[in-house]
Amino acid sequence: MTARRRTIGVALTGVVVAGAGVALTGTANAATTTETTTTYSTDDAYTSSTRRTVNFGSADKLVIGKESGETRLSYVKFAPKVAAGATVTAAELRLPVESKPVTATLSVHSVASGWSEQKLTATNAPVLGPLVASIKPKLTDTTLRFDVSKVVTKAGTYAFALKSAATTGVTRLRAIEYGTTTAGGPELVLTVKRATTTTTAPTTPPTKAPTTPPATVPPTTAPTTVPPATVPPTTVPPTTAPPAECVTGALLVPSCGVLWGAAAGGFTDTPRDEALKTWETLTGRTATIFHQYHKGDEQFPTKAEIAMTQDPQRPRVLLLNWKVAYNSTWAKVAAGQQDARIDKWSAYVKQNFQQKFFLALHHEPENDVQTTAASGMTAKDYAAMYRHVITRLRANGVTNAVNVLAYMGNEKWMAQSWWKDLYPGDAYVDWVGLDSYVSVEKGYYHYGDMGDILDRQPTGGGLGWYDWAVQNHPTKPIMVAEWGMYHRRATVTDKSAAFASVVPELKAHPAIKAVVYFDTASDDEGDRDISVNSMPSSLTAFNKVAADPMFKVTIGK
Repeated sequence: MTARRRTIGVALTGVVVAGAGVALTGTANAATTTETTTTYSTDDAYTSSTRRTVNFGSADKLVIGKESGETRLSYVKFAPKVAAGATVTAAELRLPVESKPVTATLSVHSVASGWSEQKLTATNAPVLGPLVASIKPKLTDTTLRFDVSKVVTKAGTYAFALKSAATTGVTRLRAIEYGTTTAGGPELVLTVKRATTTTTAPTTPPTKAPTTPPATVPPTTAPTTVPPATVPPTTVPPTTAPPAECVTGALLVPSCGVLWGAAAGGFTDTPRDEALKTWETLTGRTATIFHQYHKGDEQFPTKAEIAMTQDPQRPRVLLLNWKVAYNSTWAKVAAGQQDARIDKWSAYVKQNFQQKFFLALHHEPENDVQTTAASGMTAKDYAAMYRHVITRLRANGVTNAVNVLAYMGNEKWMAQSWWKDLYPGDAYVDWVGLDSYVSVEKGYYHYGDMGDILDRQPTGGGLGWYDWAVQNHPTKPIMVAEWGMYHRRATVTDKSAAFASVVPELKAHPAIKAVVYFDTASDDEGDRDISVNSMPSSLTAFNKVAADPMFKVTIGK
């Protein structure tokens, strides 16, 4: 990611004043300008002692401390620029706090800068160098500040490791993925002095005022303002329930209504089929779409997944995510280096599963894009990978896969110049998908409701996600392939109001033909609760959503 810099303020010293009423020859004087600038992190990530090969570079938070036997360290990197001839007189590292910090000593160490947030794990993290600074946070702190002046003395690249002495808790900070340059992540604030030259202009005696009075300007007549015609408000006709028989077609698009689906039991050891059945009983409706995740050489759908589609009392279709490029790159897949993997899976599907199913290739691809051409993971590499896999599957006789491109829809990624390059073409995509979540905690990151999920805009403004999809891909049905309402586990909050927005927003966004809830009481960071029953009132509100007749859709033969 690119380092971002903005000037917070400029203080000027060394002003030269000439005596009033005396004509002087202009002279040059030495002056000093003091500037304060902020540079945001180019890379930030954390590591886990128990998940040593997992990369957390795309997370919107940094985690530091030890909890339940898991130690987490965080790393930040900056590339500040300093004007030629300027001197850095002070440097401060500022870390915005996401939730109340643990009151244990937090230290900053210098580390080598040859790592990237997209590849950093506990197994390849740089060794901790000398201690630079340390503080003991207060529970009321919203920003942690460290004096790093003895290290940051000029332009260059600087990297630091963050370590907490806590043994029974963690401190969560905001990563650069959290927001924008005015509400973002780690900052490196520099105080810089530079010499300037100020020229004192000669004093000129005042000019004698003219004796001729100026011509009188006639008063201007204000133009007549014609009030705009009043447009009567548009009355939205009442929405009627969908017809009794809504049926899916050749590409599993319902003739009316919206397909209802879920992935339950996320980040737990509970078998996902059993978790879904429990969730269906809890919420009162069968999840017509059963969402599962696979990667690499895994052979799927599994027997358990297939069994879920053969229950005559609860008919379901599968939504299967597959990261074909696992332990490889998109470019290598596009070049045919994983054809054996694709062919083996094709043969498995043809032999074991004939029903139509949704297939999402590497969901949320923008989260893994690397802009360096040599990485093999550019947005164009993704599109090429997608085209190659679909072409080969079709050539191998896999005709029952309905292809979904599941975007992440984060406002930061939508604003990137390469966003449009991810799309492989209408001939390869059957549905356009969105994975997105909102918080129900007012003031917390991505606070909102269903409308905020669907209409999230790119950083800097522009078309919201739904409008972008409809305008650019008007022939494609839309699937909300992952969605959820969350609160932090330590801040249990009622989700009723957010759930109440779901049905009205779906009716206002008619291109949406499927929604798939992702239910878990603890996300991959162990911090956010996305479950529908975190409070009794939340479950009551969600059950009302599930009971809406728009979700009564029959799977066609």
